[in-house]
Order: sequence, then structure tokens, then C-alpha cells
Amino acid sequence: MIRGMQPALGPGEWIFAGSDDPGLMAQALATFREDEGLSLILPLEVARAAGLDTALPMRRIVLQVNSALDGIGLTAAVSTALTEAGIACNVVAALCHDHVFVPAADAERAHAVLTDLADG
Repeated sequence: MIRGMQPALGPGEWIFAGSDDPGLMAQALATFREDEGLSLILPLEVARAAGLDTALPMRRIVLQVNSALDGIGLTAAVSTALTEAGIACNVVAALCHDHVFVPAADAERAHAVLTDLADG
């Protein structure tokens, strides 16, 4: 899986925030219900307009490889490579692809790290 992935750095910046506002839920890229409440991944502009904390804008890197839900090692390899480069990450696994969110300031460097990982 690792050798076959093609990391793609997407446009825009994203904010992880908590809210139960239905208007925000409709604009979220993703939501996750936690014991503490609903977590949202929102476009930066939407979060800013809602008065949410926007101190840590993130960029999204989509790992362009079909990752099986029961696949072993992809998340570990990606997070290890980014950790070794000193880059924080938040991985969201969806049905078809994994999505790696990194601080916007580190996005280009993170993309390069993951491209190098894929190239072996």
C-alpha cells in the first residue's frame, strides 16, 4: 500500500472544532460524535465566521491509494515518517482513502515527506 500511494495536497485550510450548530454541521467536511460532543472539520473561513478558535489551521493530504479498512501499517508508516520530520498530524480514515491533516505551515514539507515515503 505504501509504495502505491500518491499523496495529494488539497486546497484550502481546515479547522477542527466542536459545535452542535446544524448550520455548521452542513458545511463540515467531516463530523465525529465523541463523548464530549460533536467534532467538526470545517473550512477555515466558515470557522472564522462562526467565531470559533482558528489558531491551528490545517491542510489536508489525501493518500491516493485504496486503503482497506483492515489494512495494517499505512497509518503507522505515515505517522512515523511525519513524526521523524517533526510534523504533527491527524489521520482521518474514510471508506476509500486516508486523509492526513497537518499544520498549514508544514503542509508542503509534509507532502514532500510522504511523497518520499511512497517512492521508497
